[in-house]
Amino acid sequence: MAMRLTCDVVVVGAGAVGAACALYAARAGLDVSVVDRGPVAGGTTGAGEGNLLVSDKDPGPELELALYSAGLWARLADEFGPAIEYEPKGGLVVAKTPGELAALHGLAERQRAAGVDADRVDARELGELEPHLAPGLAGGVLCPQDAQVMPALAAAHLIRASGARLHAGRTVTGVLRGRDGAVRGVRTTQGDIHAPAVVNAAGTWGGELAALAGVHLPVLPRRGFVLVTEPLPRMVRHKVYAADYVADVASDSAALRASPVVEGTAAGPVLIGATRERVGFDRTLSLPAVRALAAGAIGLFPFLERVRALRTYAGFRPYLPDHLPAIGPDPRVPGLLHACGHEGAGIGLATGTGQLIAQSLAGKATELDLGPFRPDRFGTPGTPPTTSGGETP
Repeated sequence: MAMRLTCDVVVVGAGAVGAACALYAARAGLDVSVVDRGPVAGGTTGAGEGNLLVSDKDPGPELELALYSAGLWARLADEFGPAIEYEPKGGLVVAKTPGELAALHGLAERQRAAGVDADRVDARELGELEPHLAPGLAGGVLCPQDAQVMPALAAAHLIRASGARLHAGRTVTGVLRGRDGAVRGVRTTQGDIHAPAVVNAAGTWGGELAALAGVHLPVLPRRGFVLVTEPLPRMVRHKVYAADYVADVASDSAALRASPVVEGTAAGPVLIGATRERVGFDRTLSLPAVRALAAGAIGLFPFLERVRALRTYAGFRPYLPDHLPAIGPDPRVPGLLHACGHEGAGIGLATGTGQLIAQSLAGKATELDLGPFRPDRFGTPGTPPTTSGGETP
């Protein structure tokens, strides 16, 4: 016989965002169940590098959320200690040409006005910060607030600390709704879970879950590859990436885009990213993408030409057309909340998202304005999208 369970809120998705939603909802006094068709961190989170970045964001709602989240991550790091491998290593953005450097300095100026620590670094200082960097770079910007966690460990520890009931290997097949249209829980392959609130933290599959509730949320997968080297002594001290990475993040192109992101890890291997392309859920190894990663990394750190790459893996970033996540209550379906569409920033933005969702669930005023993240801002297919704070068409 199928089980029937009851709780205050069902979080669908056991990645970093779902884990943070569960943690903060539980700390707000709610009884939480987490459901995922796979294991904890089995989707995008498990394929991520664990970036907690503010340096790659222009001033605006996403940067505000990133700064808010960074403070929450730092507090969790104090709480969990080394268990989540939190490392406040800082980010070093490098420019190859004077023109790139001028644009980078312009971004840093805007970021500083928004509360980011962004320090100019000249060509000589680059070598002091990263002795193995390629010579001849024009300069860069150092952002000490950038950090990193081990994403799968972080998700697991957040869920464990929440005390939430975890239902892994259980696929959600429907969203239960009452006669008034309000959420009443979820239907799964192993029985119904009844709750007056459902949080869509399904990442790249957030659009599919929204459709089960009868609403449109245009989440698309954006594939990325990561190269992992053999273990090395610590030769890359910061998260180091090229200035054109920022443009690639903001791009709407479906074609392959690659810009080097290189960082060491506590375990020794160097992680090399980042590619972006929209190819659906195709996991096929792309030699052009992997070659672009290797070439870009060697361009920044020539010593990598002599280092073996042990493996590569792919993941799918949950992409929304305006590059902002969907966060908060959905006015189209009472009791449905969304916490998805963070693209490649989901691990970094997870804590802030989870806290804002918990505040919404508890009926409290949220610490950040959720207007720019409205889940109904895209309208329905064939109708104009809504503006932030506007009425649903």
